[in-house]
Amino acid sequence: MGLKKGRKFFSLNYLFASFFGALMIASAYAYFNYKFAEFKFIDFDKWIFYEKKDIFKPKEKKYVVILYSSHKDNLKNLVQKVKNRYKILAIDIYQKRFKNSKRVIYLTAGINQLLSFIQRFNIYIVPSLFIIKRVKKNRYKQDSMIETIKN
Repeated sequence: MGLKKGRKFFSLNYLFASFFGALMIASAYAYFNYKFAEFKFIDFDKWIFYEKKDIFKPKEKKYVVILYSSHKDNLKNLVQKVKNRYKILAIDIYQKRFKNSKRVIYLTAGINQLLSFIQRFNIYIVPSLFIIKRVKKNRYKQDSMIETIKN
């Protein structure tokens, strides 16, 4: 009678498969952790923006933030390209103050505040937009990638 040649339960194949599986799970966790950290937060208690003369206090759960240049862009055309129902926070880099409309809240801030805002959200081209979502009271989290609006 011949000896049966079979695999041992704990062979190198099982060892490598287990290692590869653990590596895949760790990689997925690291990737999604990185993607979550990629989005930034803004606390309107610490970051002061103005509507005309008043300090802006957010009331909505979500906003679309548009950073634009009033010297270059027509905001009415940009607003028409936004295809969602959220109110728009329009931040002019030239700091002109306009009267709010039903859908658009015009914000301004000091130059240092604007530069910090642009740097925090890594905005390189205007007009750009992204969505923010309330996390807690006046603290909001970026809820979408930053998109450049094509004219």
